[in-house]
Amino acid sequence: MIITQRILLFGLFTCLLSVQGAQRPNIIFLLADDQTFYSMGCYGNPDVKTPHMDRLGADGVIFDRHYDTTAICMASRASIMTGLVEFRNGTNFEHGPMLKKTWQQSYPILLRQAGYVTGFAGKFGFEVSEAPGKKAILPEEDFDRWGGGPGQTSYDTARNKSMKAYAKEYPHSTLSYGAFGRDFIRDFSKGGKPFCLSISFKAPHKPATPDPRFDHVYKGKTFKKPDNYGRENGEHFSKQSRMGRQYERFESWGYKDQYDEVMATYHQQIHAIDVALGMIRDALDVAGTAGNTVIIYTSDNGFLCGSHGYGSKVLPYEEASRVPLIIHDPRHASSGKGLRCSELTGNIDFLPTILELAGLDVPEGIDGRSLLPLLDDPSRPIHQSLPLINVWGPRQVHSLAVVTKEWKYVYWPYGGAGFDPTEELFQVGADSLELRELSHDPSYLDDLTRMRGGYDSLVQRWKKEAVSHNNYRPFGIIFDRKQDWEKKARLYR
Repeated sequence: MIITQRILLFGLFTCLLSVQGAQRPNIIFLLADDQTFYSMGCYGNPDVKTPHMDRLGADGVIFDRHYDTTAICMASRASIMTGLVEFRNGTNFEHGPMLKKTWQQSYPILLRQAGYVTGFAGKFGFEVSEAPGKKAILPEEDFDRWGGGPGQTSYDTARNKSMKAYAKEYPHSTLSYGAFGRDFIRDFSKGGKPFCLSISFKAPHKPATPDPRFDHVYKGKTFKKPDNYGRENGEHFSKQSRMGRQYERFESWGYKDQYDEVMATYHQQIHAIDVALGMIRDALDVAGTAGNTVIIYTSDNGFLCGSHGYGSKVLPYEEASRVPLIIHDPRHASSGKGLRCSELTGNIDFLPTILELAGLDVPEGIDGRSLLPLLDDPSRPIHQSLPLINVWGPRQVHSLAVVTKEWKYVYWPYGGAGFDPTEELFQVGADSLELRELSHDPSYLDDLTRMRGGYDSLVQRWKKEAVSHNNYRPFGIIFDRKQDWEKKARLYR
């Protein structure tokens, strides 16, 4: 009798767990690499063909003021996974890998511990080490299914070790990730557990390598240049911003003389992601799980694409740091209403959003905020400001910025030979093209003073909260407006 009761109780407990699991949504997080915000039809670009992205936008909520707090892949991906800004997650090129104790608080780890089946495919973007100076590795053992790869990965599917099985049918990697997603959904939709699938596309990252099966999509196409295109629209930017490779790539990457050809290749790569998104949504329909699966689509950073006479990313200007974001929760009242949100959001917001979707507690002390309240009310602010960080590349290009819904303040600390530390002020709410630099206009002195105050508070946070490893602490002094250059120069040396 006692044994029978135990069996019944165990069965009831197992059934309860199964029901609870079924109630939790599946989550799909899709990440492009270097996709600027105006590269979709649903973001107002009539020159591109992104039907699946546009449909996802119509089904969900489109975010118009979404920023990556560091506009380069390694640090941005670390912020996405952890909900921490770069100086608190301690991860970037030229600095070092993520520490395991930080990785253990990432959303893939926390969801798996809570019973989610987790999968990853594509460019992971960073490695994890036990301690500073110790060997760093990809955490592939922390996922139930792995299709990821080290470094930049390859557009040639056969060269991506974990994706070789897809190489014959999908020799270009973009669609291979769509197939990975299709198979993951097929295999784990009926297991009684919710799943979280993260796919990080290599596209449209340079070197431009589009899938030839889509050569016809933009063949002979001409593209309207943005209204801030060209060097004449960047003369008001700081001298420091011209010292990195972002400046010379306006010419070396063809934006100056081959704009249509370069943009055709860029958008062809994004079109392939769009097709992969269609494969994933079709798979959800076939598996019968579309109604309980939340899809998040965004990019790790934007791309300048010739705006202001620059190429590439990294800089705190809009085209490099602002990216697309669409969230579709089919269970939510916002679904199918074509809503847009103009509130300030950032890549640090994904961890708390995903954890809240899964019904989990958010770790204390993170920098991000859940985006779910914005599905209820797209006009509800969750951030007053966000930092935009660059401590990568030539020291002249190191910068720290604060962006609000209306304003952006940028500080360039480098003051070596031929340079003076420089500040910039843009009214991005009214001048999203950043065509007017206002720091020297006396009529905006109050605005400048207020933004300086927000910036100074951010620097104080950096001094107090920056990780002690990977050389982040010195930047608390380097970014301090009130410290003289000689002291900063000694830190650089």
